[in-house]
Amino acid sequence: MIKYLLITSCIFLVSKTSKAQNETENVNNLLNAWHKAAATADEDFFFGTMAEDGIYLGTDKTEKWTRDEMREWAKEYFERESAWSFEATSRDVYFSADGKTAWFNEKLNTWMGICKGTGVLVKQKGKWKIALYDLSVTIDNDKIQEFVKLIEK
Repeated sequence: MIKYLLITSCIFLVSKTSKAQNETENVNNLLNAWHKAAATADEDFFFGTMAEDGIYLGTDKTEKWTRDEMREWAKEYFERESAWSFEATSRDVYFSADGKTAWFNEKLNTWMGICKGTGVLVKQKGKWKIALYDLSVTIDNDKIQEFVKLIEK
């Protein structure tokens, strides 16, 4: 009986771990494809991957866009060969207990140097959608005073 319980428990844990790894892979693939869509100016995929009520927070302190507002603002960028190019060099992904919400943080190579992206995804009709994306520029701690003086001007 104990042997049966141990085997059943192991199968359950392997199954649960495998599902979590699969979902992590799904989220990573989606985010990589989303960044690629911007790099190749695939407007339909880029904005289609965002939830209808999705929010994008840009690096400027005034940038808080709904998905549709951002689409309108970015229209001219997506008419080029590349809107912008961000490449994730690392990413951590986490999930809610019910598996319907994921959140992540990533480090990006961009034209602005190293940036960070954080966000929330929600599962809608079996597919992950980006509900929130927050892009931030990084500043080394030893340069923060210089930065503060720059933005005070």
